[in-house]
Amino acid sequence: MSPGDEHDSFGGVGGSGQTRTRLPEGNSGDVYGAGRRPVRGSRSLVTVVGVVVLLIGAIALANRGGGDPADPSAPRAGTPGKTTPTTATGVPPVTTRNGPIPTGYAHDEQGAQSAATNYAVALGSDGMFQAGSRQDIVRAVHAPAVVENLLKRLDSSYSADFMRSIGLEADGTAPSGLTFVSRTVPVGAKVRDYTGTSATVDVWCTGLVGLAGAGSTRPVTSTWFTLTEKLTWVGGDWRVESSTQTEGPTPVNGDNRASTTDEIAEAVEGYGGFTYAR
Repeated sequence: MSPGDEHDSFGGVGGSGQTRTRLPEGNSGDVYGAGRRPVRGSRSLVTVVGVVVLLIGAIALANRGGGDPADPSAPRAGTPGKTTPTTATGVPPVTTRNGPIPTGYAHDEQGAQSAATNYAVALGSDGMFQAGSRQDIVRAVHAPAVVENLLKRLDSSYSADFMRSIGLEADGTAPSGLTFVSRTVPVGAKVRDYTGTSATVDVWCTGLVGLAGAGSTRPVTSTWFTLTEKLTWVGGDWRVESSTQTEGPTPVNGDNRASTTDEIAEAVEGYGGFTYAR
């Protein structure tokens, strides 16, 4: 696999041969294909083992208060293959963290969904663009058996030439006066398959990527995609074994005025992220 296979114009880094990142392309058809789409040169660049991501939007956050994880009467996720509403169950999603990444998920469907969702956020963050933080993220969310090979692929993909091609410095930092934005915001999740030792979870996301600040030639744009993560239960927690990404579902753009680059930069610096749960 070569970097050319993994990158679109503004990114698109694949983690393993099983994963590939694609940004929405303009296409005709129904009304959802007719809305304004972000240029392909804006972001395809967040993935690992097959994980990539970005986003913004209203989402149901976990109700961190109330609910006992050990309480058998607490609401749980639905049966694989059946549609369940994307609402918080009231059960806290995690009890521990590996650095900034939530870990220690319940050994059930709800835990798998929470893990997949939070891992999508980490793998779609700007930390993936710098070698040190990228290693920390990959080791924290992936199964040990796939980590070393994945890191080699990612280090090759996130090369100095690639960084420069998307407007960053060779080390992945933003040029002086600009703020690099790479965020993934999950909108919903569902279990496609669950066996107890493995789970396949779809996470519908929206993402933000680009450079904010005066003089930016790569403005922050948004995209919509669905990340499918194959998880395995190892070492007492859910970890990513592989993942793939597909375009959409993409809603029609609203009539909101596009903010200035300075407004976007201030928002990114002023608003933190969340811990997600089913």
